[in-house]
Amino acid sequence: MRERRRWRSERTPEGSRDPETGNIIRTLFMSFYQKKSADELERLRESGKRLSSVLAKVAAAVAPGVSTEELDRIAEREIRACGGIPIFKGYGAEWGKPFPASLCTSINEEVVHGIPNPKRIIRDGDLVKLDIGLRFEGMVSDMARTIVVGSVAPAAQHLLDVTRESLDRGIASIKAGGHLSDYALAVQSYAEANGCSVVRDLVGHGVGHDLHEDPQVPNYFHAGIRDFAFVEGMTFALEPMINAGAFQVRVADDGWTFVTKDKSLSAHFEDTIIVTKNGADILTRGSI
Repeated sequence: MRERRRWRSERTPEGSRDPETGNIIRTLFMSFYQKKSADELERLRESGKRLSSVLAKVAAAVAPGVSTEELDRIAEREIRACGGIPIFKGYGAEWGKPFPASLCTSINEEVVHGIPNPKRIIRDGDLVKLDIGLRFEGMVSDMARTIVVGSVAPAAQHLLDVTRESLDRGIASIKAGGHLSDYALAVQSYAEANGCSVVRDLVGHGVGHDLHEDPQVPNYFHAGIRDFAFVEGMTFALEPMINAGAFQVRVADDGWTFVTKDKSLSAHFEDTIIVTKNGADILTRGSI
């Protein structure tokens, strides 16, 4: 589950107008706030491993005729069976609109945050986005996959392939000493070079102690990006949301589901990672 972008334009902290000074201050702050201990990282690894196993079981149940509510029941059952706690269920209660499920199920033009429904039946040719998170021994992992159902149009397969590769290229750009802007450019440049667009209003995020931790991680570069250097031991949920058409999105009437404004298809992949000195350690790739 990704975080709504809280900013439009950015300035460097403490009122500084020097981008490099801002980057240094942000890096020092993030190193203190975001870096996890060795014990926390081991527990997060186990959380990610279990989450990947759970999502593999949910994905195996995706088929024409299955309701999204049934997928949610499987997700919650498997999360609890592995000793985890569904982290999405009840999220947002402090805003007066808690998310009612353990799994987000978004189909075709729905980008993210789709609410499972017994009347929403999966059909042949659908692009089904499954977004899931759990807490295990105090540590939260978060991941998403887009599933092709049956026979799918070449354009939909292209979108899925581009989104998955955009995430892989973004992750490949990350290592201790690398910069957020490197990640953002890697994702955006690949997506746009292949005729797709990157959603602006939703971003990745830090993860570990909580579902959404600072810093936010945009999947595109812009002049006001709050750049910082990655530090070994930082943990993130990275998640490009890529559209076949324009990047603009809107919130549906249910108050949760984001959909493309032009009704074009959208795809979404997400992994929880740990920053290391040599690259990124992906925690949620074990089973799916």
